[in-house]
Amino acid sequence: MSLQSIGFFGFLLIVAAVYLHLPQRWQNPFLLAASWYFYAKAMPAMLPVTVAIAACTYACGRAMQRHKTAALRVGVIGLLVILAFFKYNGAFAADGGWQAVAMPLGISFYSFAAISYLIDAARGDCEVETNFIDCVLYLNFFATITQGPICRAGDLLPQLKQEHRFDAARTVRGLRLLALGLFKMVAISDVLGLVVDEVFPNYRSYGGPMLILAAIFYTFQLYFNFSGYSEVARAVGLLLGLNLPENFKTPFFATNFSGFWSRWHISFSSWLQDYLFTPLVWADASKLPLIGKKISRFSPLFCVFCVFFVSGFWHGSTLPFVVWGLLQALYRVGEELLHKHLGKPKKKAPARVLWAKRLGVFVLWNLSMVFFAMGSAVGQPAGGQYGVGEAFAILRGYGRGLSLSRFAAESWAAVRVGFYADDRMVLAWFAFVAFCFAAALRLDWLRAFSFKNKGEELVLKAQKPRVRWALYYLLTLCCFAGLVMQSGGFGGGSFAYGGF
Repeated sequence: MSLQSIGFFGFLLIVAAVYLHLPQRWQNPFLLAASWYFYAKAMPAMLPVTVAIAACTYACGRAMQRHKTAALRVGVIGLLVILAFFKYNGAFAADGGWQAVAMPLGISFYSFAAISYLIDAARGDCEVETNFIDCVLYLNFFATITQGPICRAGDLLPQLKQEHRFDAARTVRGLRLLALGLFKMVAISDVLGLVVDEVFPNYRSYGGPMLILAAIFYTFQLYFNFSGYSEVARAVGLLLGLNLPENFKTPFFATNFSGFWSRWHISFSSWLQDYLFTPLVWADASKLPLIGKKISRFSPLFCVFCVFFVSGFWHGSTLPFVVWGLLQALYRVGEELLHKHLGKPKKKAPARVLWAKRLGVFVLWNLSMVFFAMGSAVGQPAGGQYGVGEAFAILRGYGRGLSLSRFAAESWAAVRVGFYADDRMVLAWFAFVAFCFAAALRLDWLRAFSFKNKGEELVLKAQKPRVRWALYYLLTLCCFAGLVMQSGGFGGGSFAYGGF
């Protein structure tokens, strides 16, 4: 069940109407049943696996009350083994002679939430959850189970123990977020994807400018899809009385990669910071064989490199994801080395310097996203298999066919094939994309520079009533137009990060 489908809105309306009127003792059981129904509609065969992982996490948490260290090790190692099996068994299935087992939808997100819960409970940062339904609901909540954000137990579990009733101000805030999230997903991300899915499979036929445009389109397609989904998830939480964490804060206005990763997929990057980087920095390396005789602590730069390199493996087992993770590691380590030798950048640099840095970050990020796209098999033909070779071939193709007339013809043809074989409709597509893209970037601009990265719904709230209501109507109309443009009609698009 897609979050931009008509079916989901009917489901959400029923869930909210029933949930907010139930007695408190029945609210969480009902919400858990609704979450399982939502997951079963998306991937019914894997619902038992999802429930089993949550139940085992609950059991390990209870066992930690008596045997903290042993239960923590069993729980964390077990979750990592299960996650590794489902993510990587397909890479060895062909050689091993067995049938690959499908990966449960969103397994990384609820596995990471489970690991953080066990570690936080062991540290004393949150209580061990003794209520089975509350614990499983924390891990299986339908708004976050498929694509995050990765919630912390100390934040969400206390909210699940409270009674939730209808609140007009909270509902309006949630509806604003819902409109913004759907606008990003349906009117921008899905519409850009129509061209991306046409160009990448046929990259040999296109000149460099068109390949660059496709890579830029893909970068924004992923950003608007994932950030839009995160806002829809937060909106669902608000409608039900729950506050979920923000996952994106205008990352493309960051002037370095440190700032970029503090604004991009925040729940994941903060998870890596708290549960991988910090333990690595404080780990006692003296007990390790061979290297233990020379060092007692790992270098922070080495830890930074490891964290981002591992993030590539988390996204997938194929080589393009490994290269993508390696590039992120090199970006961050290179940045730290530059700061070490040239000094920290000035806080109040000239505007031209700041914009040059933002452009540099975007260009480097965009280059890495070619490998991410190949790892994600964007536009991959049936029976095909993308790899690092295709990514490098696309990058090498940036230098060919540097002709404005060829670029104009190719961009027109790509939209005509990927969207609708009518010149008037192609022109309408370009106008629609330009309008929606400008509106979305304007909202990000206001959020970054006028609202200091506060919630995006506050940007809408701060507008004058006439402007605000005009924006509501425009967002709604753009969403409907985006749905109609998709070949699937009102069936909804896909979850960009659902497969991780």
